[in-house]
Amino acid sequence: MRFQRQLKEESSKKIWQEYCGFMDLDIDEYMNIQNRLMNEQIKVWSESGLGKSLLKGRKLNSIDDFRDNFPLTTYDDYADILLAKRRDMLPGDPVVWIQTTWEGGFRPIKVAPYTRSMLDTYRHNLSALTILISAREKGQINVKKGDKVLYGGAPLPYMTGLIPSLLDEAIDFEWLPDNDASISSFSQRIKQGFKMGMSKGVDYFFANAAVANYITESFGKMSGGGGGGSKMPISPVTIGRFIKAKYIAKKEEREILPRDIFRLKGFVCTGTDAEHYRKRLSEAWGIEPIEIAAGTEATCIGTESLMKRGMVLFPDACFYEFIPQHEYMRNLKDPSYKPNTVLMNEVTEGANYEIVLSVLHGGAFMRYRIGDVYTCVSSSPTGELPRFAFYDRVPNIIDIASFTRISEKEIEETIRLSKLGIEDWIVRKEYDRNDNPYMHLYIEISKDSQISDVTGKTLLTEHLAAYFKAFDSDYADLKKLLNMEPLKITVLKTGTMRAYCRDNKCTLAKVNAHATDLSALLRYQK
Repeated sequence: MRFQRQLKEESSKKIWQEYCGFMDLDIDEYMNIQNRLMNEQIKVWSESGLGKSLLKGRKLNSIDDFRDNFPLTTYDDYADILLAKRRDMLPGDPVVWIQTTWEGGFRPIKVAPYTRSMLDTYRHNLSALTILISAREKGQINVKKGDKVLYGGAPLPYMTGLIPSLLDEAIDFEWLPDNDASISSFSQRIKQGFKMGMSKGVDYFFANAAVANYITESFGKMSGGGGGGSKMPISPVTIGRFIKAKYIAKKEEREILPRDIFRLKGFVCTGTDAEHYRKRLSEAWGIEPIEIAAGTEATCIGTESLMKRGMVLFPDACFYEFIPQHEYMRNLKDPSYKPNTVLMNEVTEGANYEIVLSVLHGGAFMRYRIGDVYTCVSSSPTGELPRFAFYDRVPNIIDIASFTRISEKEIEETIRLSKLGIEDWIVRKEYDRNDNPYMHLYIEISKDSQISDVTGKTLLTEHLAAYFKAFDSDYADLKKLLNMEPLKITVLKTGTMRAYCRDNKCTLAKVNAHATDLSALLRYQK
């Protein structure tokens, strides 16, 4: 039965149990679902051409056998088959192929196949999500036909582009903007959606956290309250709220905020830096943004609710394994080391884990490392399910607001192509005083370089930023769309890093070098 019809004909209790009952499972019930679906997936995947290719003649008898004898995988293991879209090799017939960035200038895109069963599960979990993000108490159903969704997700072929079409199969929401193919630019879609929201009102807001922050900071201009922005028809209710908002804002000597105009039921923020935007977005919109876990290869795998912080992972989207922090750090230093994993019933509160996914329902990816690290924020062996918060990407990747993901190899190539005489470098993801993320590149310039440490800093920043834009199109989008400067450069005295490593008997991690005592390193400048 369609979700919309259920809302009309069934009790709130029954609807809640069907869609949100997974939140009340105990860990044994949860693991029973995981194991049942994983056993089904192992069978169909092992018999597929893809499975046979990766198993190399091995036979799998159980989940334990699978975990003991099949290695962890990355996209490299699937690229030849998936990039060629070899349908005949897959464990399930793909209905749609979803795309995302892979490795910038080296390998621009990766694609992921979605079966009909994966899409059905995705739709069901999105319906659960709409209930959970709008409910102020357990069992409350605050969703209805015709609700308006201000949508800041990227369109197809990206994963977020599936959300409107899948929810349209469940319920008639009004999307702001709609799927008008003539609006091709992401920034144009955002502006058009906001314009429609001012005219019709908004019930839900879905966006990447950095995009939501951009819309929030541009609110006065986009709404016409800052002297800019175009004229637009506005509903009588919104006009009334706008007049009242102007009066209150003037009285309180502040700018008009979105909360003065809109009364959101639910607010979803995605992206690696969502937590850093949470407080300011809550204050501006009058409702706390809810974090979800999602990815191109995996669909939507988890959600918070307004009732409680921390994400619970959907038991029917993927089979979950977790690499403890000390294991993935050891593997980072020694790529030949096979890290051990734990299951959902073995995670520990307060610990960080790299997540490993086996996509259920005929998915292609098994024991797949997506590169995301989560913190287990609560865990009770005899009580409720573990809850997670996104921590960061794995240490060898710099991810800024989920728009650009830059690896050590890409930075090395950018520096090589620039011919700027950079002798050594490390890079860290850092945050400015407003909690905005940026990439901080610490460099040493060769003594033979014609660029001086002081006068060349601006030139270096401009030069390297130009190369990053050329090498990674997402980097250019980040700066243009979000009005952010993603790159900051600090020039160190030549020999600083070598002296630090000599005295501390260590090797500096090039990317996301958070283990480095930065203050100690900088003391070698003197």
